[in-house]
Amino acid sequence: QLQLVESGGGLVQPGGSLRLSCTASGFTLDYYVIGWFRQAPGKEREGVLCISSSGGTSNYLDSVKGRFTISRDNAKNTVYLQMNNLKPEDTAVYYCAASYGGAFCGAGAMYEYDYFGQGTQVTVSS
Repeated sequence: QLQLVESGGGLVQPGGSLRLSCTASGFTLDYYVIGWFRQAPGKEREGVLCISSSGGTSNYLDSVKGRFTISRDNAKNTVYLQMNNLKPEDTAVYYCAASYGGAFCGAGAMYEYDYFGQGTQVTVSS
């Protein structure tokens, strides 16, 4: 069974950091574009960052530039989202998603992806 599992979420104070992990089971991530999305209460799911199969990245949100980075470790079949200087407005459920065969990141739309994980909650609050 093909599955993506996110981990690393939790409660953090403003200014703190978290590293989210997205691990695949049932398939290898080597040839997949991986995107991170987030959905805050009452809002639509939005693309955050993407990393292509070759390691190129795209940032879909101006609000996270300079604070969030994405990386991949194909040996561990895992993609990471490093989040620094977190703000209350970053509070959301974070999802990773996989798109097969993409050499480049797309526009950050959900329809571009084949699989989504179940999400991990990130809460930024004092």
